[in-house]
Amino acid sequence: MSNILPLIGRVSALFLQDLLTSEQSLEEIVSSSSFLVLGGAGSIGQAVTKEIFKRNPKKLHVVDISENNMVELVRDIRSSFGYITGDFQTFALDIGSVEYDAFIKADGKYDYVLNLSALKHVRSEKDPFTLMRMIDVNIFNTDKTIQQSIENGTKKYFCVSTDKAANPVNMMGASKRIMEMFLMRRSQKIDISTARFANVAFSDGSLLHGFNQRIQKRQPIVAPEDIKRYFVTPQESGELCLMSCIFGQNRDIFFPKLSESLHLISFADIAVKFLSDLGYEAYLCNSEEEARELVHTLPAHGKWPCLFTTSDTTGEKDFEEFFTDNEILDMERFDNLGIIKNGESFDEELLQTFESVISTMKYKKSWSKEDIVNLFFKMLPDFGHKETGKYLDGKM
Repeated sequence: MSNILPLIGRVSALFLQDLLTSEQSLEEIVSSSSFLVLGGAGSIGQAVTKEIFKRNPKKLHVVDISENNMVELVRDIRSSFGYITGDFQTFALDIGSVEYDAFIKADGKYDYVLNLSALKHVRSEKDPFTLMRMIDVNIFNTDKTIQQSIENGTKKYFCVSTDKAANPVNMMGASKRIMEMFLMRRSQKIDISTARFANVAFSDGSLLHGFNQRIQKRQPIVAPEDIKRYFVTPQESGELCLMSCIFGQNRDIFFPKLSESLHLISFADIAVKFLSDLGYEAYLCNSEEEARELVHTLPAHGKWPCLFTTSDTTGEKDFEEFFTDNEILDMERFDNLGIIKNGESFDEELLQTFESVISTMKYKKSWSKEDIVNLFFKMLPDFGHKETGKYLDGKM
């Protein structure tokens, strides 16, 4: 979409000046380096891959479990940028599989490894089984691929975190915060940087992406009216990740400098702008039933049924933040990128306990959500998780 910025309440690209200042160094480093992008077919992964590709790397290998999205990534790159002289290949592999391990054994030599794979949805924590997969993907697969990078002499490892890791209130954010703790341990043997950033506008599976789906399927638009969020565009997410990967020092966490007064916007406000952009007026309904009924007649009259609700589901955070009060910041190095400066601080005994408890659960093939929640509280004593008994899958 070419008109994302007005929809999310902005008029200009966020990192333009930082990119202009850094572009020569970026091109020199990327064009002389080899890259492995994990989770490269997701929205952020595709954006990162394209940022690397267009700077002509010596080698760019992309891994993702989604074969279909990988095919689209290649079509997109060929249609937009064409070809490079370097080695560009994609591999439809599960990072947690033996096939992936064999792939790394066969060709694991990369200067930079970027891990964009993640289970990112709050709704994924509703049952204990998907929650365990979230732990595997967000924490243990990350730890495994860092160890493989160390063994293969990789110069730098980057993985994406989330703004929800700052004072987390949901299991997804907490899993990423625990991941950051594991990163600190591995940072003794390899340089690691990461990024926390806002919602990626219209990324796969997001509520804004769902707006497009609802229009295509002739269905009502539903959005919370009481939740405001920061947004970056898909391209900005790729730029942020690449900048952190190339320029971040060991243990740095990059984040966008977003202003509460200028850049915070509600999902309902975006829905109204989105519909107006398509030539429709938002028509506010009072129930799901009314919205489902009116979608058959209203669009012909230039209106689209919308249901704007208040949020009452587990895991929703009232506000967004990129850093905590006890984290040290560098706000001077870049114009629109802030950096959290981390020391080498982690509790080895606590990390070993986490690994042991999860391993025992898997061995027994038996665990409850309460078991995992209690373990997360042990890892993060200030964890703000509250169980409401309601989940997004229970809503339209």
